Amino acid sequence: MRVLLVEDDDRLADALTTALAGRGHRVERVVRADDGLRLKDRCDFVLLDLGLPDMDGLDMLRRLRRVSAVPVIVITARTEERAVLRGLRAGADDYLIKPFRIMELLARMDAVARRSVPPPGRPPAPADPAAAAPEIVQAGDVRIDLRAREITVAGAPVTLTRREFDVLALLAREPGVVRSREEILDAVWGDAFLAASRSLDVHIAGIRAKTGRPGLVRTLRGTGYRLGVED
Repeated sequence: MRVLLVEDDDRLADALTTALAGRGHRVERVVRADDGLRLKDRCDFVLLDLGLPDMDGLDMLRRLRRVSAVPVIVITARTEERAVLRGLRAGADDYLIKPFRIMELLARMDAVARRSVPPPGRPPAPADPAAAAPEIVQAGDVRIDLRAREITVAGAPVTLTRREFDVLALLAREPGVVRSREEILDAVWGDAFLAASRSLDVHIAGIRAKTGRPGLVRTLRGTGYRLGVED
């Protein structure tokens, strides 16, 4: 597996990297939580320390879980039962308290990886969810051609920027699905935690203004956005 190790202790990180490499895993180690979030799509498994220099590991885990189901084992010196429960409730698949034996960690990783595999008989998810999406989506008098990347309103063509169209297309592929800010930023900008996330607001405002259909993108406060249907 491609293992992302988020650990600021150099000695422990070196030992874990050597042990994991010996089992055939490829390890990428980072010290900071923001680097871990940035690299989340390049790994199959995350080993996460909680005492990180830029943010608490539990906060990183909560942010990670908004956009990713990658298996995570928390490795930490926090021994209180409350800390363990908080880690599991935040989305950790397992929790290992330092100091621990390398063989125990490897065994737990194998167990978590097995649980992450769909059971026999369950069809695998499509590699590309967009593949099953319709090519043309109609929302009131707005016609969105996903393949040709064209949009018309009441028969008249409308020109959107590349990212404006990408945002609209993401919502149009599954019109009834609400997309969170993090999902949209991750899919369109490649960064679910983009510091300048106001960019998304600007692009949605651009879609509404250029189409003249303010309800084309509906905002669900505290949840996200979905495609609207204009009468």
